[in-house]
This record gives sequence, C-alpha cells and structure tokens, in this order.
Amino acid sequence: MRKFGLILFILLTTLTFVKAQKRTLDKIAGVVGSGIILQSDIESQYAQFLVQGNQPNPSIKCYILQQLLTQKLLAQQAVIDSVTVKDDEVDAEVDRRMRSMVARAGGEERLEGFLGRSIIQYKDEIRPEIKEQKIAEKMRQKITEKVNVTPYDIKKYFDAIPKDSLRTYNKEVEIGAISISPTLTAAEKKFVKEKVESLRARVKAGEDFGNLARLYSQDPGSAAEGGDLGFGDRSGYVKEFSAQAFKLKAGEISPVFETDYGFHFLQVIERRGEQVHVRHILIKPDITQASLDRAKAKIDSVYTLLSGNKKIDFSSAAAFYSDDKETKFNGGMMLNADNVQARTTYIPTDKLDPQVALVVDTMKVGSLSKPQLFSAQDGKKSYKILFLKSKTDAHKANLAQDLPKIKDLAYEDKLNRSVSEWFEKKRKETYVKIDPEFMSCPQLKIWTSANPTAQAK
Repeated sequence: MRKFGLILFILLTTLTFVKAQKRTLDKIAGVVGSGIILQSDIESQYAQFLVQGNQPNPSIKCYILQQLLTQKLLAQQAVIDSVTVKDDEVDAEVDRRMRSMVARAGGEERLEGFLGRSIIQYKDEIRPEIKEQKIAEKMRQKITEKVNVTPYDIKKYFDAIPKDSLRTYNKEVEIGAISISPTLTAAEKKFVKEKVESLRARVKAGEDFGNLARLYSQDPGSAAEGGDLGFGDRSGYVKEFSAQAFKLKAGEISPVFETDYGFHFLQVIERRGEQVHVRHILIKPDITQASLDRAKAKIDSVYTLLSGNKKIDFSSAAAFYSDDKETKFNGGMMLNADNVQARTTYIPTDKLDPQVALVVDTMKVGSLSKPQLFSAQDGKKSYKILFLKSKTDAHKANLAQDLPKIKDLAYEDKLNRSVSEWFEKKRKETYVKIDPEFMSCPQLKIWTSANPTAQAK
C-alpha cells in the first residue's frame, strides 16, 4: 500500500507540474523540417516516465527529445510516401494507454482528479501524438520491409566480429513436454462448490463480504484486501470471470462459477465504462489421490504408445494428449522464457526449472523420460513426459552450432544499418533546430554534426 501511495503522489505532482508548464509561456525545444517540438511535450513524456515507477533522472529528457525528433522526421516522410494508419488502430492504442493509467490511479474518478479534466478530454488531447507515433512506426517498417540476410551476409557479419569479442553460449537444451494434469469429477468438486455456495448465502444474509474474503478466500493476491481486485477491464480476467463481472450492476452478487483457478463468486462495487471494480472469494479444490491416479494412468498409456508405436511422433502426441496450452501446439517444445519474442526453443540449462533440469541431466539426445510428477510454483501438480531434442555444450559462438542465432544477429545489424543510413541521408537534407539547453546532450550531436541546415537557436 505504501508503494501504491507513492505512485499516486508522483502521478499527482508530475501531472500538476505539466499543467503548470502549459500555463506558463511554453517554448520551442526543437524543430525538424515543418515539425515543432515544445518543451511541454518533453515534460509530459518525462512525467509519464516517472509515473511508471522510474527514479527521477533529468538526462532522460535528452533521450525523449531524440525520440521526438526521430518521430517527426519519420512522420513527415510518411506524408510524402502516403503512409497512413487507420483510425481504429489509433483508438485501440489510446484506449490501451488509458486503461493502464486508470488501473495505476485506482479508477477513472481519481485519474480525472489528477488530470484536472475528463477522460474524454484527455483522450482527445493525446490522440494526435499517438497517431503520429503510429505513423512513424509504420514508416520505419516501410524503410526496412525489404531487408533480408543471405548466407554471405551472415558469414560477413560473423567474420567481422573480433575473435576475442565472440560471445560464449551456455550449455543449452531443446526440451519437449507432454503434460497431463489431474482433473476432478463432479462428485469430487461437489464439496468445494457447496462450501462456496454457503459463503455466498452468508453474504446474501448480510455478513460482511470483506471479512469473509479475508477469512476464507484462497486468492493470495486479494484475500488480505477483502477480496478487492480494484478496477480492471475484460482483458485482465479469464473469460468466465469477465462474463460475470461485466453483466452485473453495482452491488449485485454473481452466482457461484468455476474457472481454472477454482470456484468463485464476486460482487461488482462500481462500473465505469469498460472498467469494473470487483471483489471476489475463491476456493480452490484440493487434488485428490484418485485424480492423481487417473492422470498417472493416462500418461502411462501415452508413454507406452510413444515407446512402442513408431507411427506417432512426439509432436503429434503432444498436440493430441498434452494439457499444456503453451506447448501442445508448438510440437510440445518449451520456449525460452527469457527470449519469448524470438520464440526460440534453445534454453540455457541454468534457466530451466530445477525439477526439469534434474531429469534432463541424465537423458540422452532423442530419448524420452519416464512419466514423473512435477509441482509448479503455484502448487499445481501434473505428470510430464520429457523429450530431449538437442543438447549443446557451453562454447564460443560459431557458425556450425549457432547459425540460427547468428542469422538473427546479422539481420538485426542489417536492419539497424538500413535505418541509420536512411536517417543519415534525411538529416542532411532536413532543417533542424535545437534549443541551446539540449545542445550538450550526447544523443543529439548526430542531429547537428555535418548538417548544414542544423543549428542551435
């Protein structure tokens, strides 16, 4: 709660500063071609930087101005090249940002108090800026859309790396998993559902919802707060929860319903547009020995099928049998959680779940592990069969072992060089003016050096 209060204090003081800035005589911090960047534009983005929980750092304003100069240059070229964005793309981004700000502030009313104007007014104010950002992003994509790397490019990039600068890759493995989770029968769930029904009846009879949540709810994130989840939108909840939360009026209590987490009932406290403030009580069913036995029998049969039937491979078996939604449609292969964007299946062994690492350590490439019971951090249990697809010892980067990774690095390097070359050419052709206050920023030297049209005011 102290951290939350600090965030609110920062939000209030920074937004107050920006409003004061706009009431005073604003000044031009930079000019790019026909685009003007005001000091208040920089202060506004710096305020957002602080609201996100970052420590005060005035030098960040140099980086902000650099980004705004870049954005202006891209947006102006987009007009020439007829690059546009659809209104619904802009609206979606505006709504996404507002949802984040509302959640941080603790509701629309509080945020409007901090902003000193309505949400609708603020959305109208930030929409042009966000539209320009989206256009600049699209223009950057156009500049790089034809960039690709050939085998020659990859080798040239790798050969240019000094040998003493080659990165060392840790020992890595590619692991597949088929996971079978224990499921309860209706009869096994009945006791838990009846318990939740009895708690709901007590609330309906007049007992305090918050006290019951603190005593009985098994949601570690909200029980101590009386079940209060604060404001959220549909994307923040699982579909069964959203279905209940967004069809009730303020004060109404939902029936008991089930999600992957257990049995709940909730109460809507307040509804504001596409944001709803709710509290809930959650009771998680205990996994029974019978349910574990059923899961064990099922995974044993899958293991027997894989071991004795060459007509089905691991990938197909994972898609058909596995309960793990994150891997079953990826051939059962686990992804490197530290590099999700690249969707790489190469995982350093020091990043593996210790339970998985212990099993994999004794496996040979191409082999299956016997079914074993695993426990997740949240306490959920499941039986897994592991498949070791590949194992690479720690080594210096080389083309034979690391071609996919070096290809990605070579592509990223070529991408950056293409953008840099484009900017270098456009900067020399474009009028640039920067306020003397920012001329000492190292990031901005490239905007004025070797540019006959660039100057300080």
